[in-house]
Amino acid sequence: MSSGFTHLDGQGNARMVNVTGKEPTRRRAVARCTVRAGAADLRALEPGGSAHEAIEAARWAGVQAAKATSDLIPLCHPLPLGNVSVEVSVGDGSVSIAAVTETFERTGVEMEALTACAVAALTVMGACGSDGSPPVLEGLALFEKTGGRSGTWRRG
Repeated sequence: MSSGFTHLDGQGNARMVNVTGKEPTRRRAVARCTVRAGAADLRALEPGGSAHEAIEAARWAGVQAAKATSDLIPLCHPLPLGNVSVEVSVGDGSVSIAAVTETFERTGVEMEALTACAVAALTVMGACGSDGSPPVLEGLALFEKTGGRSGTWRRG
């Protein structure tokens, strides 16, 4: 039985992928998403706004989430992260979030980047809702990964 899923064995049972035979390489991943929110919430999140501290809290939460990814996602390898950066910017009608994770290891840091991005977005969403319209998380996706056997991949 071959499903194509790397985290299933021949009988369909969950398993952690064995990476001990792989050579460590520099790995990097970039994830992005968008939070759509009401105009009042977006004004409050801008510099000088009453909730601008939520942007810094989102960065902090994203970094912490990347570091805790293996505790949150079953079968995810714990990785020593060499770098995690989370950028949060308030734009016209939305908040854009990008997370970059890097390590020198035997497996990639894609899940760490996605987790950082998602938790930063949830932190922003938690600060929104003052105008009565619930915020919406959109487009959470991996946009780039480098390192390992597969080399570089970028979302078209």
